[in-house]
Amino acid sequence: MTSARQLYLYIVKNITVYPQKEAQAIAFMLLEHYMRLRNIDVLVDRPIPENSTQPDWDGIIKRLNNNEPVQHIIGSTEFCGLEFRVSSAVLIPRPETEELVQMVTRDYAEPDKNISILDIGTGSGCIAIVLARFLPHVSVHAWDVSDEALAVAKENARQLIADVTFAKQDMLDVTFPLPGNIVQFDCLVSNPPYVTYSEAESMRPNVLRFEPHEALFVEDSDPLLFYKAIADFGVHHLKQHGKCYVEINEHFGAETKQVFEERNYKKVEILRDINGKDRFVRAIWA
Repeated sequence: MTSARQLYLYIVKNITVYPQKEAQAIAFMLLEHYMRLRNIDVLVDRPIPENSTQPDWDGIIKRLNNNEPVQHIIGSTEFCGLEFRVSSAVLIPRPETEELVQMVTRDYAEPDKNISILDIGTGSGCIAIVLARFLPHVSVHAWDVSDEALAVAKENARQLIADVTFAKQDMLDVTFPLPGNIVQFDCLVSNPPYVTYSEAESMRPNVLRFEPHEALFVEDSDPLLFYKAIADFGVHHLKQHGKCYVEINEHFGAETKQVFEERNYKKVEILRDINGKDRFVRAIWA
């Protein structure tokens, strides 16, 4: 292929496991990552210099058709305008989680002293790192139970120059004293596992085969397991009027809200995402 458009059309034509629009989006991601070719370069059919080094496109396309996520192939993804390293040890950040981060940044935009935020189940570190970058006046802590995930998160924080305190901690088995010796937080934020195993059959192979199940799934017998743990933790470790933000399973909005109400949280709200689905719960500890 001697031009950007020829290469783009070749990639799109040979990606067979995705609908055309998704194949087109993937092709643009690949061209940007490997060739520094932008959408406009494809549109104007920019020539590719003969001496340009190109990757093994057929090998990449084969991996895509084996349902390997494009983010794993290129090793990174964009989240809130920042480039994050990802691997099979962490979830690939979703657009809905960007909305969760935006809620927190709006509520804590006003500079205030001694504000502390805890990101529970940090994964790639995307939530904690964006909060640390966008809210430099806030002290950000992040926990995860996985050593592999924490390694990815710490590398992302280093690359993105974000001041986050990371610690290994199982939210279902909190040990004391708390990591970082902080007793209380102003804010808890989490995108915990919330997909039930019965929902797995409707999920795409690229998610089921390549993303960590421990960060995705929860038993059908107790789908609110992590929300109960987070709410219970907040009862003892949120400051007065501290806030809790969680991403939720759209099928359990009312039930998740009830978890917080039963523990005497106030102003418990179910909030919808950009697609109109119940996606977040925000609650205040009073």
